[in-house]
Amino acid sequence: MSANNLNGNASNTELTLTPFLKAILMQIRGQDTYGFYRSWSDELILKPFIVTKQKKREISVEGEVDPATLSRINAYFRAIAARIEQETGLISNVVVNVNHEGFGWALVFSGRLLLVVKTLRDAHRFGFESLEKLSAEGETLVEKGLDLAKRFPEVGKI
Repeated sequence: MSANNLNGNASNTELTLTPFLKAILMQIRGQDTYGFYRSWSDELILKPFIVTKQKKREISVEGEVDPATLSRINAYFRAIAARIEQETGLISNVVVNVNHEGFGWALVFSGRLLLVVKTLRDAHRFGFESLEKLSAEGETLVEKGLDLAKRFPEVGKI
């Protein structure tokens, strides 16, 4: 494990990367045109996705949604699309629309088929209690998208 971890101290435990967490890391590193995250550990890159209930209460919902938070939301849904594409071979795309108050929606689609539709509330506070919950909720959306893609393959093709 790299010395560049969550708390800056060496750790004896290894991070178990699920396919969904790997997809998020791939999306973040794939968008890193300047190599900013090249030396960062996986844990450090995933850390901003973990927001405890206490921390959520401390985040103000007034004003614009932070660009870093919008990037995390986009990476999350792009990872869902990538996992669905990986499993089905259908080209999947993502549209995320969040207004200045933190409300909006995210769509993952393939062809004319909506695979995932998620309403976003309090986008300022986007995050998960743990990496396990992040992975589980992401995989749940992937499974729902896969189910639709398998039920309606002709609609998913362009």
